[in-house]
This record gives sequence, structure tokens and C-alpha cells, in this order.
Amino acid sequence: MKNYLDENIKNLDYKPLSTEQTADAHRKILSIADNIEIVITGKREVVELTVLCLIAGGHVLIEDIPGVGKTSLVRALAKSIDCDYSRIQFTPDVMPSDVSGFSIYNQKSGEFEFRQGAAMSNIVLADEINRASAKTQSSMLEIMEEYQVTVDAHTYLVDRPYMVLATQNPIEALGTYQLPEAQIDRFMIKLSIGYPAYEDEIKIVMKGEEAKQNIFPVVTKEEVRELLQCSRQVVCTDLVAAYIVRIVEATRSHPGIKLGSSPRGSIALYKLSRAYALAQGRNYVLPDDVKYLAPYVLGHRIILTHEMKNEKKTAAGVIKDIVKDIAVPVDPNQPKSYHEQSVYAN
Repeated sequence: MKNYLDENIKNLDYKPLSTEQTADAHRKILSIADNIEIVITGKREVVELTVLCLIAGGHVLIEDIPGVGKTSLVRALAKSIDCDYSRIQFTPDVMPSDVSGFSIYNQKSGEFEFRQGAAMSNIVLADEINRASAKTQSSMLEIMEEYQVTVDAHTYLVDRPYMVLATQNPIEALGTYQLPEAQIDRFMIKLSIGYPAYEDEIKIVMKGEEAKQNIFPVVTKEEVRELLQCSRQVVCTDLVAAYIVRIVEATRSHPGIKLGSSPRGSIALYKLSRAYALAQGRNYVLPDDVKYLAPYVLGHRIILTHEMKNEKKTAAGVIKDIVKDIAVPVDPNQPKSYHEQSVYAN
């Protein structure tokens, strides 16, 4: 019987990455993460997940207290990939036109001209997004999902790569507007940076401002576009895809979950798993990749019951419990070690 993985390759509608392409993409992803770590000290996991989200074509919601490096993380990412960067300081008086753009009448030409909003950039920091009104928050929905804005019946595409990194303060509710589920669902992952370790904070205090001046581009915008394409060529077999769907389906029937994840959660986990595999130097996804990423991708997409909240359960913890109960797919025909047979290499 032919190897199951070989059969999967025949059915693909894209060309799998070669060993050389995988190694090159792996090197570039690591170089971006290493460069950001010059500023964001001791938070390697957060940095890597943010970079992976960029490569997977997603957006990040960072919920944390002020002063832990949220803005520094975003600026370091933008500088590392040599892309345009814009910051929107959300307040109750920010209008949707400030975000997406507006049309203005040009008296000389006699025509309306489109003036881009702050969201028409490559890397967008939506600072304290929950301080804006629901109307202004909704102006981000189209651009985050479809990478375009519609103003006065005209549609304008954003330049790729495109990524929104939104922040919000979890401890201050005065003057804020809770993000609707429709918008939260559009973020691929939700992160928290947290306090630095003792030794890391000493480094931040001594070299913080100097470190910010030492950030230079390590990849070009075009190379980031190539990484986006490479992540789409990482092989995810139907066994692993079915594993992803089983995990997401389990969130809809779990007794402790009032609202489970939508199919958008399955798609996000699928995309991020491919990017993660690429960052590990592989051109194929393993079930372990899915297990590691599931809490980050699905945690903010579910709503726990009151009973679970009273028991001090967290959404990420519930997702981890669900993953433990789902059987890991195993192909009896696959080699004992993926290093013994590179079925995806050209």
C-alpha cells in the first residue's frame, strides 16, 4: 500500500515547498523574531506567535495592563519587516472616517478624491480599541476580514501584508465599550505579554531606549509576501485537518461552554498551524502543532457558562482539556520518524 502522505500530495491543488524553500522561510521567520527580541526581552513565545500571525495573514488582540511593551512590540515588528506603520489612538470621539478614510470634493478637478484613513497601512496598531464607540469599532470589520474598505460605494484594497494589532486594558472598564463577538472573532489569536522576569527587567531598564534605536529591517515587504505564500504551501493532510475540526466541534457541545467556536476558528487554527510548522523548519503540519496553538486561537472565541466561571476556569484551560480528550490522528503507514523519509521534499 502506498504511503498515506504520498497520496495526500497527489490530491493537493498547490505545489508543496521544497526543502530549500522551507529552510529559507524558516531562517527569515527566525530573523524577524530575533530582531524584535532586541526590544521585547524575555517574551520569545509572544514574539513568535505575533510573527506567525503575520505570516498566516491574521490579526492579534493583545489584552494587558499599560507599560508592558504592547506598542513597542508592534513598532518593532513594523521596523523589522520594513513596512508602513500607523497608530490609531481610539477614543470615544474617533469617527469611522478617521479609520477607513473619506471622500473630499476637489474644487479644481470638480471630482471627489479619496483620502486614506489611518487603517490603510501595512501594520496598524489599534491602541485601546475598546475605548471607541461601537460604530467606530465596526469600521474595522471589513478591512480586517476582506482587506478592503468601502467608502461612498467605492472599494479600496489595502496593501499586503496587512495586519491589525489591537490592544485593550483588562483592568479599567470606565469609558470603554466592550468588543462585540463579531469583532473578537476576527482576531486570529489573543495574547497577553505579562510582566518581565527579574533579570529581563534589568536589561529593559538599562538598554530599553537604546534597544529601540537598534531595530533595523531584516526582511523586505516583498519577502514577507513570499512568506505569506510559503505558509499556504505547507502540507496539512486531511487527517490533521479533521483533527482541527474535531477540536472546534467539541467546543460547541462542551457542557461548560455556552457559545462554541465558529468555522472561522477552524480556518484560523488551520492557517496558523501551517505558519507554525514553517517556523519549525517543516513543510508539513503535525498534530502537536495544532495542540499547542489551539488555546491561543480558540480561547477568545468561546463563552464559558456561569458555572465554569464560578469554578475559576479559564477559556484557555477549557480548550486544553478539550484537546486532551480528542484522539490524535495516527497514520499506520507513515514512517516512524519524519526525518527518515521526507515525503514533501521536491
